[in-house]
Amino acid sequence: MRNYKCLDESSFSNGNFTLIPIRDEDQYAIMEIRNEQLYHLRQAKPLTKEDQERYFSTTIAALFNQEKPNQVLFSVLKNDKFIGYGGLVHINWIDRNAEISFVMKTALEQDHFGEIWINYLSLLEKAAFGAMDFHKIYTYAFDLRPHLYTALEQSGFHREAVLKEHCFFEGKFIDVVIHSKINN
Repeated sequence: MRNYKCLDESSFSNGNFTLIPIRDEDQYAIMEIRNEQLYHLRQAKPLTKEDQERYFSTTIAALFNQEKPNQVLFSVLKNDKFIGYGGLVHINWIDRNAEISFVMKTALEQDHFGEIWINYLSLLEKAAFGAMDFHKIYTYAFDLRPHLYTALEQSGFHREAVLKEHCFFEGKFIDVVIHSKINN
């Protein structure tokens, strides 16, 4: 398992859920998830195997050698099985804040969305607020998945802002909703 230089502790667990530094072995499962869920991601087109391999061999590999990477990504496991990936992106080391990123296997969304998101956020807070001593973490979400807001609010996140008609999606402008949590 690779370790991030910015984390003394690189694995975070809570019951059956674990965050570990993003694994190369998960790259194709991640590609599949991202391609299935293009509708809510900031990704312009489906990824190819070549795109994904290049991203992992260059961008992902380089993150582990940086003192202050611009993102810290994790494979998310439940009962030691890969269920999704995410982490902290758009990291601002000066202001000690970062955006939360997370996608789970599409087949799990229908029946396990809230449970997985709530457990994921709990583990990510251990990394962000505990290990990295960040002041604030936040989401930037296209207003397409209202069930996400329920999971965020149950986890102690507060709706901080709505950016009206901020993104052009399927022929119309949609809002972006930002939720945040401050390290107290």
